[in-house]
Amino acid sequence: MKTLKINGREVAFSDEKNLLEVIRKAGIQLPTFCYHSELSTYGACRMCLVEDKKGNLIAACCTPPREGMEIKTHTLRLLKQRKMTLELLLAAHDRECTTCYKNSDCKLRKLAHDMGIEEIRFGRKEKRLPVDDSSPAIIRNPNKCILCGDCVRMCEEVQGIGVIGFAYRGARATVTPAFNKKLSEVDCVDCGQCSSVCPTGAIVVKPHIEKVWQALNDDSKVVIAQIAPAVRVAFGEAFGLKAGESTEYLIVSALKAMGFDKVFDTCLAADLTVMEEVREFMERLDRGENLPLFTSCCPAWVKFVEFNYPSFLDNLSTCRSPQQMFGSFIKNYYAGEVGLSRDNVFVVSIMPCTAKKAEAAREEFAVDGNPDVDAVLTTQELIRMVREAGIVFEELKEESFDMPFGFATGGGIIFGATGGVTEAVVRMLDGGHKRFKEVRGNEGLKEAAVLKDGREIKVAVVHGLKNARELLEMIKQGKAKYDLVEVMACPGGCVGGAGQPVPADAGIREKRAKGLYILDNRMQLGRADENPMVRMLYEKWLGSPGSEVSHKYLHTHYRSRRRIEGTDIKFGGQQGKVNVKICIGTSCYLKGSYDIFKAVDRKIKERNLEDKVSLEATFCLENCTSSPAVEVNGNIVENADAERIERLIDQLL
Repeated sequence: MKTLKINGREVAFSDEKNLLEVIRKAGIQLPTFCYHSELSTYGACRMCLVEDKKGNLIAACCTPPREGMEIKTHTLRLLKQRKMTLELLLAAHDRECTTCYKNSDCKLRKLAHDMGIEEIRFGRKEKRLPVDDSSPAIIRNPNKCILCGDCVRMCEEVQGIGVIGFAYRGARATVTPAFNKKLSEVDCVDCGQCSSVCPTGAIVVKPHIEKVWQALNDDSKVVIAQIAPAVRVAFGEAFGLKAGESTEYLIVSALKAMGFDKVFDTCLAADLTVMEEVREFMERLDRGENLPLFTSCCPAWVKFVEFNYPSFLDNLSTCRSPQQMFGSFIKNYYAGEVGLSRDNVFVVSIMPCTAKKAEAAREEFAVDGNPDVDAVLTTQELIRMVREAGIVFEELKEESFDMPFGFATGGGIIFGATGGVTEAVVRMLDGGHKRFKEVRGNEGLKEAAVLKDGREIKVAVVHGLKNARELLEMIKQGKAKYDLVEVMACPGGCVGGAGQPVPADAGIREKRAKGLYILDNRMQLGRADENPMVRMLYEKWLGSPGSEVSHKYLHTHYRSRRRIEGTDIKFGGQQGKVNVKICIGTSCYLKGSYDIFKAVDRKIKERNLEDKVSLEATFCLENCTSSPAVEVNGNIVENADAERIERLIDQLL
């Protein structure tokens, strides 16, 4: 142990990586915007400045502690500096706090209050930037951004995607997708982790609250809710309960008080998922085809594969996620059983995840335009609705889930934690109730092996998409080989979903996961095949796991979304009389090559020339010196424009 002095008092430290951690260990909560222990140190906000004995101001987050240091945390100079910093941030910030989605847990608002800022001496920023609500999962409002960079580092360092970053300099600096594109136009997978670290309302969950209130007040609708496992161990945090404390029966009571007709448990659909996935896995294992089998419960992970690794699409399980399985059997089975049509049933999912909103909107999960899941509420949104309805959550009496879809096993409950899907599958393979603790915990990659009929089955569990990318690269290069791989996009799995109450640091996620395992231990039934309601579904409707009916209603297929090589951007075949390649690499793109591509493609279709002209995009034509560049039948045209290319095509035809 070493020591340093903080405000004249000795404080011991050992392996703390920076001065900020030592200060917080001493019971002093220095304010920060840009510091997260799970992200790289950035040091941009300057709120954690401290003063050393020489009078130097240093950022505590990026200064390592040293033996004998003497620092002060709240001198008059520091207090003045922090207030000045906050005032400058507020001057450039959209201060419509009363109507901001995040006004109840905005760090900027809280610090302004704590530091006694009663007026702002600087003028308000006049120019407003457009709000991006193109994503089905999140809303990005650059007018509320304070340039802390938390979202940028989360997207790059934890998720390994990097669809947002800093652009421009000085007063024009902003956080934006490349080329100021909308989120719907880049490879965003809707995981929402950027919103979970945003300290203001610059990135927030896209709400479905109004849609649900309208359904609850529509007498022609029967409104049915399903509650995901991870929600029950996080919801109570907003009402003073500890992280991990289960509140599912209080949530049921609150939903009934709000007017929901039925409240079911998504954990039953998780059991159904295990039944189908085990059957699918064993068939692949016996044939030795499309292994490893990747789980498909996480829609952000599925979209990540569609965008980045379409060569692995055949390895994705065809099983729908529990959310979509639930919506399917409610709309296609239960509605008919109780004498209702699809249009009369309104299914609401209560999820820890923002990507579930995008999943519910996929065209694969709708019949004649009527979706299997009509609305998705995150845990945060349900908390708001409970408060909006004036329900005193602490005084509610517990109510049970409705039957027949309110009964689940421990295997379905643990789906909410990383490793839970794998453990539930292994229990089925094993035929027992053994707790498969080898796949539990917060390590980025966990590996294990199980025996099935004398054969060793290798499994892997990853959470966080950057870890997933690294694993996929290892598999592609032949450095790793598995039979079954579980992937969850969010750190910690669903318990760390972006729709959960914030902050969701590693310690909070561990407590939530522990809460799920406690519930699992209390359950008498631990395997999906022991669930009597699941057996009833197969007997009355599905037949058996993997049957034709099961595949129709419980399975799906995914497609490549790659913007360069996928079907969205490549047209025609290679046998056309005229072959046209248009470069959309960075330099050509900035000079309008993508507009050329769209114009030429439109002309080809208008003139019905698809069988005579092959049009495709490429990253680089290599032997060119001026942009934009287009290759026509092997000859490169520089400084190209659409009309010139169209004339060349006419000449060659």
